[in-house]
Amino acid sequence: MPQPKIHFSTSELKLKTDSDSFVNIMAAPLTDQEKRKQISIRGIVGVENVAELKKGFNRHLHFTLVKDRNVATPRDYYFALAHTVRDHLVGRWIRTQQFYYETDPKRVYYLSLEFYMGRTLQNTMINLGLQNACDEAIYQLGLDMEDLEEMEEDAGLGNGGLGRLAGEVHSGTSVEEADDWLRHGNPWEKARPEFMLPVHFYGRVDESKDGSKWVDTQVVLAMPYDTPIPGYMNNTVNTMRLWSARAPNDFNLKDFNVGDYIQAVLDRNLAENISRVLYPNDNFFEGKELRLKQEYFVVAATLQDIIRRFKTSKRASTGRVSFENFPEKVAIQLNDTHPAMAIPELMRIFVDIEKLHWDTAWSITKRTFAYTNHTVLPEALERWPVELLETLLPRHLQIIYRINQVHLDEIAALFPGDLDRLRRMSLVEEDGGKRINMAHLCIVGSHAVNGVAEIHSNIIKTEVFRDFHELEPKKFQNKTNGITPRRWLLLCNPGLAELIAEAIGEEYVKDLSQLKKLNKLVDDDAFIRDVCKVKQDNKEKFSQYLENEYKVKINPSSMFDVHVKRIHEYKRQLLNCLHVITMYNRIKKNPNAPFVPRTVIIGGKAAPGYHMAKMIIKLITTVGEVVNNDPVVGSKLKVIYLENYRVSLAEKVIPATDLSEQISTAGTEASGTGNMKFMLNGALTIGTMDGANVEMAEEAGMENMFIFGMRVEDVAAMDVEGYDAMAYYKRIPELKLAIDHIKSGYFCPKTPELFKDITNMLFNHDRFKVFADYEAYIKSQEEVSRLYQNPKEWTKMVIKNIAASGKFSSDRTITDYAKEVWGVEPTDLKIPPPNEPREALQETARTLKK
Repeated sequence: MPQPKIHFSTSELKLKTDSDSFVNIMAAPLTDQEKRKQISIRGIVGVENVAELKKGFNRHLHFTLVKDRNVATPRDYYFALAHTVRDHLVGRWIRTQQFYYETDPKRVYYLSLEFYMGRTLQNTMINLGLQNACDEAIYQLGLDMEDLEEMEEDAGLGNGGLGRLAGEVHSGTSVEEADDWLRHGNPWEKARPEFMLPVHFYGRVDESKDGSKWVDTQVVLAMPYDTPIPGYMNNTVNTMRLWSARAPNDFNLKDFNVGDYIQAVLDRNLAENISRVLYPNDNFFEGKELRLKQEYFVVAATLQDIIRRFKTSKRASTGRVSFENFPEKVAIQLNDTHPAMAIPELMRIFVDIEKLHWDTAWSITKRTFAYTNHTVLPEALERWPVELLETLLPRHLQIIYRINQVHLDEIAALFPGDLDRLRRMSLVEEDGGKRINMAHLCIVGSHAVNGVAEIHSNIIKTEVFRDFHELEPKKFQNKTNGITPRRWLLLCNPGLAELIAEAIGEEYVKDLSQLKKLNKLVDDDAFIRDVCKVKQDNKEKFSQYLENEYKVKINPSSMFDVHVKRIHEYKRQLLNCLHVITMYNRIKKNPNAPFVPRTVIIGGKAAPGYHMAKMIIKLITTVGEVVNNDPVVGSKLKVIYLENYRVSLAEKVIPATDLSEQISTAGTEASGTGNMKFMLNGALTIGTMDGANVEMAEEAGMENMFIFGMRVEDVAAMDVEGYDAMAYYKRIPELKLAIDHIKSGYFCPKTPELFKDITNMLFNHDRFKVFADYEAYIKSQEEVSRLYQNPKEWTKMVIKNIAASGKFSSDRTITDYAKEVWGVEPTDLKIPPPNEPREALQETARTLKK
């Protein structure tokens, strides 16, 4: 059975999207006689294209899947289509690698233990310009494209906001279920057993006059699986490489030979467990050996792969390999601290294997690595116990100690006698047992450190890593996150994408800043009407989905108020729930009073061991059960909890959303990208000045968002003065009533003390100060309702938000990283397609070198 794979991505980011122009697709139906091509932002349609796709589909159905139409299932049809589309990738994929060999550019490796890529089929069709042709081919084959797309599993490569853990809700309770996303195979990946690599664990360090040597290790093999990642309409196909653990053939052969067959097999399974399960928490650090094995497994395999590629490049083949220019040819981005062991591992390779001098190796290493911090929550920062490292990776612990000693010597020279500073900045923490602070290791071992939103980057400079920023202020940068408009507009919201294209042209797909042109249409009645219609169409479609999935009748004219993200106390789903209870109480108190109907949609996942997050889900679903079945409330208010929230479900709910909830306590959200996706798709934001909300308000104007609550400085002041939850409870009658309902068991009369842990937390140890922002949140929600009653003014604000969302394109983010961190200059040069002679490729390479 195929095994899940730990992920890292080798997104070699050198080529930007091209600047080809497009014209709108014509409305007339295709005929075989016309032999014409039509183009839109969703791709070319032509008789030749459609015929070729149908031929490829039938070929794969017969020869790859060994089925015919009599016995084929919908999943077979999906696989046949996926293989057909993949055929159009392969030539470009090979061509891209040939081009990189010819030009020998600097390669960027992005190391991550999680990556929420969702489904691949539709994204690939759009990026290759095949969407419309595939739609027509599938239609002519008598099949339904949406049905086939629904057969694809979301890739199970992460567990955060859009990840794959705790996916189901049974009787209102979050339950973990196996995510065997590879049980039917994966048509997009290519196994590369010829590049299988050894990864070592345990053992001891042998010291001799020739240096240190790591010996007597246990070996696990890393098997690479490559997935093609196509650029948008530029013939570039880069590679995402996943690794799967395999036991060597001679694994514990001694035990087998003496008759302990069972133990040999069990030990083999232990080795392969490294990539069999994705470790479930990404927001709370647990120092488990399996997690450390996973982290080292990824970086050890990756770095061997990088070194191999560096040594076999076209440049290296013409002369002696010198590692001095390694940073000019390799950039490695560490996505959070999970791949931090890459720093001592590269030092081990340079010093122990390649025999470089320590100082030379350290200089090369620092110039190669860069580190992105993703959280300010102290419980999420990795601190590995020294005793675990000493057992599992003894040589790496030695290297970390030496890195730390050199680092502390430099600090001591700069700040003589400042022992407290030495303690704060050490890689080795002594409090509560010796631990290695992995964030400190990343900072010391990298040439650039960045946060992912302006406010987040300022917090890590002035608070979390203040000492390090004082030492090397130029090392610290900001790189505000971004989202791809290809998936998060063209793919998931084609109606809005086409409407925008008709209004300002199609180039915005590759230059999202062009959305600013929509500002001239803010007062255009026809455009306002069209934007309203697109949103309503999306709501009608999603309403039908909700009714089918949750058996709740939805009012598609109600405001769709959506809060989807990982369930965590700092995200404050509890604040949203208190608002739901407040609205419910208002309706019950005066059923005939005017009320703007709302469908409140909350979705997300709780880490398996996170009790409070699971209780929050239970509270929301319990309240929803009462609200949804109260005849007094009727269609005025509905509460839906989305199960198994994931990328493919986000693609459905985001285009249908009216109001986006981004209500974390100020200073706790690193950035957020859901907020950007909602903004781009025409939802208005209610939120705090936290994460990327701050920059969204700068771009769109504070008056075009619903900003409420404490700022970062207010939260800091309250931390000093003390937060008294009881004072808010006694002062605000509606808050008191809502909490009393929860405490008394109003929503769960059979188990009245079910939510005592939640109320106890809210009163006694709420780090995220829900009560302090309740009053401001309710008032802001009242403003939301008032504006929603005026569809024209609401839609004007929607248009202003869409027009202001250009900054939040991943194209801008990656360009910033390329220029300011990786030393790579993006280009709009287009690789010649596979059907052109090899000479064209070489000529393009010469042009780029010039």
